[in-house]
Amino acid sequence: MTLITSIHNPRVKHLLALRDRREREQAGQMLVEGHDELALALQCGARPIALYYCPALMRDPAQAHLLAQAQQAGAALIELNARVFERVAYRDGPDGWLAVFPLPRRRLADLILRPNPLLLVAEAVEKPGNLGAMLRTADAAGVDALISCDPNTDLGNPNVVRSSKGALFSVPVVEAGSHETIVWLKQRGIAVVAATPAAMQDYDELHLDGPLAIVVGAEKTGLTRLWLDQADLQARIPMSGRVNSLNVSIAAALLIYEAVRQRRAPQA
Repeated sequence: MTLITSIHNPRVKHLLALRDRREREQAGQMLVEGHDELALALQCGARPIALYYCPALMRDPAQAHLLAQAQQAGAALIELNARVFERVAYRDGPDGWLAVFPLPRRRLADLILRPNPLLLVAEAVEKPGNLGAMLRTADAAGVDALISCDPNTDLGNPNVVRSSKGALFSVPVVEAGSHETIVWLKQRGIAVVAATPAAMQDYDELHLDGPLAIVVGAEKTGLTRLWLDQADLQARIPMSGRVNSLNVSIAAALLIYEAVRQRRAPQA
């Protein structure tokens, strides 16, 4: 094991550089901070490149068993002192765990779907926190995959990992273009349900129990004309208040759980 005590160490500089999207894409790497997020990633079979840890910041000495798990998965183990770790950590109150993982590189063709799949498609979502929250919902609801189309934020963004609580590793994720995703869905007979305030039907009036892709759009502008024109169904969430829209992650959660409810309901 290696101990780093200088913020000028090349490894430290690399960790800081990975906060930038261009550097993540060029290196093919991303950061995962936090014991719970790292533990879930390892449980899901992700293989870290390196694990940086700081015993002085660890909140529970029993968590140290994660070092052996990460090493067994192929990670280099590198100890940082508290000053250096706090420099590379990207959130307040770090718990002494930070790992470097390969970026997710799945393609649409790599996805393995159930006979009656439920997918979430997010078009041009801008805020990492929203994308992470949708991943948490997808994990909780048993969604087959999340497809991020024409993304404005990348899946390796540290705030996506943080807000997803590690669900980035438990839910299959793909980045793809909208055109290729639409073709891929139609070839597999998966109906497209577009979430839009302009829809004529409320989401709970629709039949959502078959092979389905729920599609939500950017926070400010919603779905593009392409998705609205190609949708098999359009779904509206009724609004009684003065605010004109819900947060996109909440809208996605409502539609997903309505689909889950219908799939569990007794068939007439």
